Amino acid sequence: MAGFGDYSGYNRPFGLDPNRETNDIYDTRYQQIYGYHTPLTEEYQGPPLVMDDTPEEENNAYVTTAISVASLITENLLSHPFIVLRRQCQVHNSLRNYHIVPYTLLPVVVRLHKRQDFTTLWKGIGSTCIVKGLNLAVEDVLAKGTGWPKEIGKCSSALQFLQHLTLKCISIAVVTPFYSASLVETVQSDIASDKPALLDVFREGFVRILEWGTPSRGRMLPIWAIVLPTVALGISKYLTHILLRSITVRILRFQYRHKRELNDSYSVDHSKNTQNPLIEDMNLKANIFSFISMEILFYPVETIIHRLHIQGTRTIIDNLDTGTSVTPILTGYQGFMDCYNTTIAKEGFGGLYKGFGALMLQLAAHLAIIKLTTLVVSEMSNLFKPANSPTNSEDSVHQQQKYLFN
Repeated sequence: MAGFGDYSGYNRPFGLDPNRETNDIYDTRYQQIYGYHTPLTEEYQGPPLVMDDTPEEENNAYVTTAISVASLITENLLSHPFIVLRRQCQVHNSLRNYHIVPYTLLPVVVRLHKRQDFTTLWKGIGSTCIVKGLNLAVEDVLAKGTGWPKEIGKCSSALQFLQHLTLKCISIAVVTPFYSASLVETVQSDIASDKPALLDVFREGFVRILEWGTPSRGRMLPIWAIVLPTVALGISKYLTHILLRSITVRILRFQYRHKRELNDSYSVDHSKNTQNPLIEDMNLKANIFSFISMEILFYPVETIIHRLHIQGTRTIIDNLDTGTSVTPILTGYQGFMDCYNTTIAKEGFGGLYKGFGALMLQLAAHLAIIKLTTLVVSEMSNLFKPANSPTNSEDSVHQQQKYLFN
């Protein structure tokens, strides 16, 4: 049986002195830590030293997949009541209680549920999902019709990146009239307005498109005056999301590499291959962090744009000062900058953050669901682990001994 230092069956790399004695422990650790393997000759027919996936790695993959699904469901469905609350606060220019902290919203929500139905905070969820699906459909049609890349990962040049951004801008502009209709359904009061049908979002959206010039309804802004700031907000949030996600992934990779190097300096037995689950976990954490940062950074701009969308629509919303009455939205902004200046002058800088407490509740609920999903999936994985892990671990150890010592 050959020892660790016997490399007679290997082709030595270029530049290695065949007469030099090799440090056995160093060479073994170098292969384990950095994945370095010298090529094999035809005399050695065994497979290379590649470890199979361990149960821990499989569990990590299950947890990552479950968190991704939970995060997607939470972002698009379970967060809707908090979105309704924050939008009602954002468009209410005469709201006395700004609800910047979460605890001021709790008694108001209790009163809303007592006075109205339990579904009062779920209004407009159908039109919201329709608008999101419409946005994806427009992007898909544009990508197939123009050949522009739909995903950022498929951009291999600066020109393709610009084409990708152009595709995003066009899709946001096309969906903007329908987004306005969906926003009205989200914030209007159920007790003061008729409940809209599922497809009314299309009818109202096409009406806004037909009124491209001066609208026929009072102080409503023409859709072309709203498209530009809406597209600017959407593309800014998208670019910020990409930038923050990239920076976060780089930081996580650096921290992981530094941690493993420190651990490897004290532990020789380092043979777990967690590359794929690790990358997925890093991307998931980076997406969550960039989503939270993006929502906080662009909250004031979102407040202004929502007020522009809702102006002139004759919308009556729930009065979140009391939770027991309703109030109409009466504004006369001339555009984005006029809305900003008027808000700062009459409501102060805090007027741009009305309903920020609802966003805090939304993000807290999002993180809580992710944490709960992680615990549940981890416990369920551990229940099935004892039935499979002994055989796999024994086979893994046997294969290690076979390839190392034979």
